[in-house]
Amino acid sequence: MNNKVAVEDLRVGMFIHLDLGWMSHPFPLSSFRIASADQIATIRGLGLQHVRWAPDKSDLPEPATLAASTPTQAPVAETAEQIAQRERRERLASEREARLRCEQQYGEAGRAWREAWDSVAAQPKHARGQAEALSRTLVDKLLVDGEMCVRLLNSSAGDRATAHALNVAVISLLMGRSFGMSAEDMLDLGVGALLHDVGKQDVQDRFRHMDERFGPAETSSYREHVSLGVTQGKRMELAPGALLVLAQHHENADGSGFPMRLNADRMSTAARIVSIVNRYDNLCNPLVASRALTPHEALSMLFAQSRAKFDATILNAFIRMMGVYPAGSVVQLTDDRYAMVTSVNSSRPLKPRVLVHDPKVPRDEALLLNLETLPNLGIRRSLNPSKLPTAALDYLAPKPRVAYFFEPAVVEHRETEEATA
Repeated sequence: MNNKVAVEDLRVGMFIHLDLGWMSHPFPLSSFRIASADQIATIRGLGLQHVRWAPDKSDLPEPATLAASTPTQAPVAETAEQIAQRERRERLASEREARLRCEQQYGEAGRAWREAWDSVAAQPKHARGQAEALSRTLVDKLLVDGEMCVRLLNSSAGDRATAHALNVAVISLLMGRSFGMSAEDMLDLGVGALLHDVGKQDVQDRFRHMDERFGPAETSSYREHVSLGVTQGKRMELAPGALLVLAQHHENADGSGFPMRLNADRMSTAARIVSIVNRYDNLCNPLVASRALTPHEALSMLFAQSRAKFDATILNAFIRMMGVYPAGSVVQLTDDRYAMVTSVNSSRPLKPRVLVHDPKVPRDEALLLNLETLPNLGIRRSLNPSKLPTAALDYLAPKPRVAYFFEPAVVEHRETEEATA
């Protein structure tokens, strides 16, 4: 995408790329096809003189003179095998581009979160401003028309604290979107989710994570991070809605949580959302990696063992959004092949996108299937990666840390059954 066009010459249908950080513009993606005059006006307001564009990806009417002067050649017929190979390469290229784009955006968000986190002690108001700016960016990207997918990333934003904060914030905001929360409430939800563990800055390292071997005194030291977080939130002058998330993210709907033993009707909606997402991410990404549950196991545990602890409406919506097989789940398909779920669209929870192990296909050309377009193929069961044959485990290479981001859902045409061969 090396062609450049002046912003004054932009037209609906052009596929463009904005050479700006993901947080520096209001569009969900930095590369997209212009769909309206309003988008052109927004681009012109960004201060750019030129943008890059891809004529081959654009949807512009071909000038009659160009069409008339361009000699036509008879297309070369492709065999069915060549068509299948070409389509597989195109899907893989599109998947790779989408994954890299999400990882770049996740990295930007991670750096912004780290700046806010590191500013809390010395510059609390600056920290609040950074957290609000990051939350506002995430909300702006989410409050657009169309469905969103939850995507598994190959890499995380770095340290565990950053990855945990972003996972909780991203999934919580997707939940807020599904409930139709206002932009203002979404902003508070995002800030609260990003900073829900800020009190741990004032807790000794060994008390920052709950350990089942803790005695009463040690458990009390761990639980102090909630009240300490509220104190930090007040220093930052957080909005009341965000402060409630800090204060209530360990409360449970049945009154069994801490520190106030509140039940659901005394918790804010944002806090009820964050309490579920926080628990889910801690199950998937515990401090001791060997204790990690798979995303499917974590979801099953929340439903089977902890239903009473969470708001039933929010828990059911969470399960619908994450899918029966959340991104990161290792599964066996109905044709017995092994696969890993790479993204989930909440409107089709039983039909995610999967990366398929096929020993006949090189790893860098692996089959990527959208099960929603393949009515005769589905998921038989979820597996712990330790149960995979060695060849399938090496091929799928599930990551020890699960990291999520979001992307606009793409509508695809129904694939042929040859794609599963």
